[in-house]
Amino acid sequence: MGFKAYLINQEEGKIVSQFVDMDESQLDRGEATIAVTHSSINYKDALAATGAGRIIRRFPCVGGVDLAGRVTASTDSRFKPGDEVLATSYDIGVAHHGGYAEMARLPAEWVLKLPAGLSLHDAMALGTAGFTAGIAVVRMEHNGLAPHKGPVIVSGATGGVGSIAIEILVKRGYHVVALTGKEAETDYLKGLGAKEVLLRQSLDHAKIKPLGKETWAGAVDNLGGDVLAWMASTMQIGGTLASVGLAAGFSLNTTVMPFILRGVSLLGIDSVNRPMPQREEVWRHLATDMRPAHLSGAMIRDIAFADLPAAFDDFIAGRAKGRVVVRIAH
Repeated sequence: MGFKAYLINQEEGKIVSQFVDMDESQLDRGEATIAVTHSSINYKDALAATGAGRIIRRFPCVGGVDLAGRVTASTDSRFKPGDEVLATSYDIGVAHHGGYAEMARLPAEWVLKLPAGLSLHDAMALGTAGFTAGIAVVRMEHNGLAPHKGPVIVSGATGGVGSIAIEILVKRGYHVVALTGKEAETDYLKGLGAKEVLLRQSLDHAKIKPLGKETWAGAVDNLGGDVLAWMASTMQIGGTLASVGLAAGFSLNTTVMPFILRGVSLLGIDSVNRPMPQREEVWRHLATDMRPAHLSGAMIRDIAFADLPAAFDDFIAGRAKGRVVVRIAH
């Protein structure tokens, strides 16, 4: 059976990405074969497909680190034909054919049954971004964060992780401050529930003190670099800081003082290698008490599979907002 796929290859040292026709014999090994209905676009996907980042570890590779769909065949007893499932991260879309195809075959241990309360579209409106935000909030709360302790700041607030993190935190009763470099998106961020919007341009990174004014009970950082250093210096005593991304840089020029003198916890949030029991826990939360209010509407943009290549540039140029769901099949 033939199907359409968006294949990423390397020719003469350059990335070449294009739609191709494939058949099931070309799929990678795995116990679960899935008819893919939806995928999504993450910053990582845009880097991979355009060659702007060295993401792909095996060529050729079908892109897309997220997918949702229905099982068509399984040699693993955990799944049967017709089961609605989702899968994110592991090697999907970087070293194993991913979600930008009408069919996928994955190891069963990478596949999660769709939690009750989510549609296949909802699962991809969340995707890796929502899963990452969910991990951050779960771990921060396990570390003692609670709404009564004070405000929580979210950087990279208009992106997928940032937007969903805001919605999750607001739903759980937190006073959320959105940190963004996009003043024009103030109404968007307040529409997600942010009580305040702080412009990144207002921060003077040249004057970051080892210990600044105690402000934040919690922080979700998508940027890294100077923003993460500033956040660390302005955390409250016992505050919890989740490091999620590195869009602004992978360096961290700070001191140990916030961590020793204020007892601040710095949590590294990895969505790729999370064990399945923890994945199931986070996805249960995302389907229930952490479910964002806007899995359609302003935060979500739906595109057809054919329109996928044109959507990557917005991510590379920093113009993307919220989440993009790719309709692979109806």
